[in-house]
Amino acid sequence: MVFTISCQKEKGTDLRKPPGTGPDPNTETNFTNPILSSGPDPWVIKQGEYYYYTHTLGNRIGLAKTKAVSRLSQSPLNTVWTPPAGTSYSTNLWAPELHFINGKWYIYFAADDTRDINHRLYVLENTAADPTTGEWVFKGKIADTSDKWAIDGTVLEYNGQLYFIWSGWRGENDPGIQQLYIARMTNPWTLEGTRAMLSEPTYAWEKNGLVNEGPQILKNSSGRVFLVYSASGCWTDDYALGMLTLKEGGNPLIPGDWTKSPNPVFKTKPASNAFGPGHNSFFKSPDGKEDWLIYHANSVAKQGCGDTRNPRIQPFTWNADGTPNLGEPVSTGSPIPRPSGEVQ
Repeated sequence: MVFTISCQKEKGTDLRKPPGTGPDPNTETNFTNPILSSGPDPWVIKQGEYYYYTHTLGNRIGLAKTKAVSRLSQSPLNTVWTPPAGTSYSTNLWAPELHFINGKWYIYFAADDTRDINHRLYVLENTAADPTTGEWVFKGKIADTSDKWAIDGTVLEYNGQLYFIWSGWRGENDPGIQQLYIARMTNPWTLEGTRAMLSEPTYAWEKNGLVNEGPQILKNSSGRVFLVYSASGCWTDDYALGMLTLKEGGNPLIPGDWTKSPNPVFKTKPASNAFGPGHNSFFKSPDGKEDWLIYHANSVAKQGCGDTRNPRIQPFTWNADGTPNLGEPVSTGSPIPRPSGEVQ
């Protein structure tokens, strides 16, 4: 969820190296977080040798193209689509995601008509090989039959079937109370039937603000499916990542086939200047040998849901049982080896 965001291209103070702190720790082999000074709800996808990046801009959608995510600040975030004025999707564009499905590009984003109660999810399509080129065509609203408040849409591809997962309200007007929902997709812009609720805040760490949002799919090397999500309100420093695990051979539409981890899998670490880390996505290193997490966090406590949230990346590992081990936030300014195989 986003309350206030910047509508400017990335500029201003570079938070990666505070003034007067000695030699720059960013080198040919190392980088430091954050990778941009601002960027709520960061999303990365790799296609071929390029990575494509986006984050919440509020009044438009922008994409950056790079071969090196750790050098993202060198790649401009160019506007690829701006909504027309006076529609149900003209304002408060949140958490865009770029997906490549059946040979075409799709962007999923939330938007409203200036009133948050009217937030819904929408889809754009582009047939160009490079999503920073070509024409983005508005396909319309994507909703199940209930058509309730909805944000943070993402796609699960599982056993040849597409599923859409998002954060929504149970009723018509439930501000501040969000659950995770899923529905089958008949194509990349259409849902079938009624949604099923996969998760709602149940543990104490999910209840500082009764929010489950920002669902993201992660698969291990054997294809096991994990759903990592953000819990508690983004306006608090308790904002953290939780995880659901789909049982092997399970049906994603059956809530009982998912198991929620009892503790957050990634959370605030004041010593690392990482407050309210969340709304993440995942990517692999250029050579495919490493798994990486991208997320936003505030560098100072109690900064909430604004454009002070900055994107950070770090590698993660896997436990012996096949579950991800996201670790804990790496401190801002601490050198991190660049992703394996990355070249300038």
